[in-house]
This record gives sequence, C-alpha cells and structure tokens, in this order.
Amino acid sequence: MVAAKELEAHLSTRSYIDGNAPSSADVAVFETVKLSGLSGFPHTARWYKHIASYAGETSGFAAGKVPFDGVAAVESAAAPAAAEEEDDDEVDLFGEDDEEDAEAEKLKQERVAAYNAARKAKEDEKIAAGKTLAVAKSVVTLQVKPWDDETDMKLLEEGVRAIEKDGLVWGASKLVPVGYGIKMLQITLVIEDAKVSLSDLEEEIQELEDYVQSTDVAAMQKL
Repeated sequence: MVAAKELEAHLSTRSYIDGNAPSSADVAVFETVKLSGLSGFPHTARWYKHIASYAGETSGFAAGKVPFDGVAAVESAAAPAAAEEEDDDEVDLFGEDDEEDAEAEKLKQERVAAYNAARKAKEDEKIAAGKTLAVAKSVVTLQVKPWDDETDMKLLEEGVRAIEKDGLVWGASKLVPVGYGIKMLQITLVIEDAKVSLSDLEEEIQELEDYVQSTDVAAMQKL
C-alpha cells in the first residue's frame, strides 16, 4: 500500500504518478486510496479528484472505461482482485531520488569550490596590493639566570642580544636580585609566532655556557 506521506510528497511537485499525462500507474495507485482518508493531504486529494474525473465515477476504472496512453486502464474485471492481493506492497514512486540527491550534492560542491576560489583570489589581490594579512605576534618576558655572583652580567646580556632572527625584536631589560648577591637578567622580546620558536631561542641562549645557567619564561602574551 502506498504510504500517505510519501504519496503526498511525490504529488507536491507532480500532476501524475508517472509522466506528464494520466497512465496505468495512476489507476493502480488510485485503487488503493480513499478520498475520505485524504484530510490533511491536499496534493493527494487534488490528484485523486482529477483522476476520478476521467470516469465520472470511480467504478469506471474497474470497468475499464477510462483510457490511458491509448489503452484501457484496467485489462479485465480481475484487476481489482489482483490489486487487493498486492494491497500490502509499497509502490516505489521515488526511484529517481538517488539521482536527484547526487545532482544536488554535485551542485553544492561546485558552489563551495567557486566560493573558495573567489575568496583566495580576493586574498591574493590584497597581498599584491601591499595589504598584508595580520601577523600573529607574542610579547615575552624572559629570565636568564647566571652561574653565580661572579658572572659578568654585562657580557651575558650582550651575548643574548647578539642573537638575531627574522621576526625577533629585543626590548627593555633589567637585573633582578635572586639572593646571595646573584642577579638574573630579565629581558623583554617580541616574536612573530610563525617565524620564531621560543623553545629554540631558549636553547640558543643556553649555549652561552660561560654565562648562562638556565632560562625561564616569566610571562607571555599574544599581541
């Protein structure tokens, strides 16, 4: 038996079950539907009344009085019995759905590809015009600890500042007491995140083995 909701959805975009004119498919489905049960299914009710109008009354179908596609809609008086035996079988009205879904998905993918291409083209135009995209940066406060109170802190700082990298800018510094006459270097720097690895920078500073015992990040903030 045809599911009422599926039939309603099918007929919401079509005038007939199959094709652009009444056919035997309309007859087969018509015999399984009752007009009294179509409340709330306006498209199905419209189709039902339209198909019924070809015979003037529904009995015209069973008698084979209504021609469809140039032949009788019902071959013999046994047709209603055969239809009754198949009452529990669902009629596949939607064999084309998979194809329609595939076409819709293909169209969606084409639109997404076109959007991405347009956005990339716009970014390329900005770069070409000198309008650079925002660069992610971080400001870091680094603590550099010496070996002892006899370490030359001036030479230590000069060694640290001598490290140069693309995307690295050294800032202000000061000596901070840590106890027992020892002072550590606290220095501020700005790095471009995509160009400078902070861990690699710390390792390079610690290679100043004559002056540097260790390094620590005291503070870090994104700009």
